[in-house]
Amino acid sequence: MTIPIPSNRKRFKITLGIRALYPVVIGIVVYDPTAEYTDYFRRKVTFRASSFRKDNATRNIEIRLPVSPDNLVLQVYNKQTLDEKGFKITKFDLDELPPSEIWASPEQHRFMDFAIRFAQRAGYVRPGFYHSPDHEFLIQYLPVITNDFGKPLITPARIHRLMPRVQLSQQLFHQFTIPVRVAILSHEGCHYFLNTRSEEEADECGLRYYLEYGFPTIEAKYALTKVFNKHRDSVGPEHIRRVQNAKEVIERFNADKNLRKAS
Repeated sequence: MTIPIPSNRKRFKITLGIRALYPVVIGIVVYDPTAEYTDYFRRKVTFRASSFRKDNATRNIEIRLPVSPDNLVLQVYNKQTLDEKGFKITKFDLDELPPSEIWASPEQHRFMDFAIRFAQRAGYVRPGFYHSPDHEFLIQYLPVITNDFGKPLITPARIHRLMPRVQLSQQLFHQFTIPVRVAILSHEGCHYFLNTRSEEEADECGLRYYLEYGFPTIEAKYALTKVFNKHRDSVGPEHIRRVQNAKEVIERFNADKNLRKAS
């Protein structure tokens, strides 16, 4: 099922209801139809046999889109047969997202505005140097990131702690959704703004900005797990600890948000 959406660069969310007719894995993609490698949301939803015994064969999926292009396409499909068999759409609602309110320095706001714009373009621009409008920040978009000996590195991004210059891997960024790209860039920016080598400090700082902006929490988890899962042989206790800490940051953020709503 394909649904065109005139998004008009607005902040909004989609609430999508899906009812499974039998055990099935559903794919959901929201993408810019005019640009390659430009997915704003990707997710699979699994309905197992137990879902029907527990009366859990209908689910509502929230798709948060705090940034958007002029037009989007929502595609929902059976991942095995690549068609519309096995499910029904029970709800399709569009609602505006409120403006984001983020406590950060003007410099960090400027960096994130630049980073988000680049994340939306990273699927189709060529490798090269990209400056922010006032030349305050620089992104060096590389085919791959290498070490001093030319060996490719597994990292999708890195930043100089004393200079706002970010290196990004086109090879890896092509594989990520816009929210995952934003989460990675937010993390790298925090290394610079906090002047820290600590990955966990940068994770917490970056996740806070990402979540306050309104991006989906599930993509924040993917930002770490997708990178680590691609290189399982390199994953150690420190990587597992980072994933657990990130989950705790997200849980605290959601708890704080619920308290603000209740007050």
